[in-house]
Amino acid sequence: MDVMVHSSSFLLPYNPAEETRYALVVLNQNLPRFTPLLWEHATLRLCADGGANRIYDELPLFFPHEDASSIRYRYKPDVIKGDMDSIRRDVLDFYVSLGTQVIDESHDQDTTDLDKCILYIRDSASNLESSRFQILATGALGGRFDHEAGNLNVLYRYPDTRIVLLSDDCLIQLLPKNHLHELHIQSSLEGPHCGLIPIGTPSAKTTTSGLKWDLSNTEMRFGGLISTSNLVKEEKITVESDSDLLWTISIKKTGLPLENNTP
Repeated sequence: MDVMVHSSSFLLPYNPAEETRYALVVLNQNLPRFTPLLWEHATLRLCADGGANRIYDELPLFFPHEDASSIRYRYKPDVIKGDMDSIRRDVLDFYVSLGTQVIDESHDQDTTDLDKCILYIRDSASNLESSRFQILATGALGGRFDHEAGNLNVLYRYPDTRIVLLSDDCLIQLLPKNHLHELHIQSSLEGPHCGLIPIGTPSAKTTTSGLKWDLSNTEMRFGGLISTSNLVKEEKITVESDSDLLWTISIKKTGLPLENNTP
């Protein structure tokens, strides 16, 4: 079975591994405090509809000693895409004046704004690049539960695309069943609380290493056992399962810089 390696190196202040390219999608929820850092790591930056309001309103608050206008010019999204039912007119006009591409897909009510942005990124990347692309979605967790459920569904809709859902408190990503997974933990920035959750189909057999409460060919299903409130014990976690699983780990409140301050 092929090994899929996962790392949250995008939370580190220096440039992540060169072989990985990042796209950032900003959704319409409160921005995590590390959003400027993710912005710098990303080579493509999209706002999903009202996510543009968040960039416009909230990013200047992270830099109280700088002029708000200069922050807004510095953090200009490449693309705004969605059904355009949330973005304010003044925000839209501002970014259009800076050259941001706007894609109005109000005719499509069968997919979420995150769906729409994922498809744009997949179409923009070449076949060669798509295997190295990781999509970071901020504001994907918190707020209305139906929005959260829709964002989780996106992970299952595109299992061959590496997508990480982020909030100020945690991250969530899909571990497809056709791989053995190695998760390299940035222990200064994430953990120790974590979980492995089967959504969609039960898992008859899941085996892990590196957790406080490891699983050994363990059955997991809703209405039975699921591995929530587990703890990271080692800096490398391995997971093998006969079902797709959601991996979630907490993000620490301290130790994360706003920006990459290295020369």
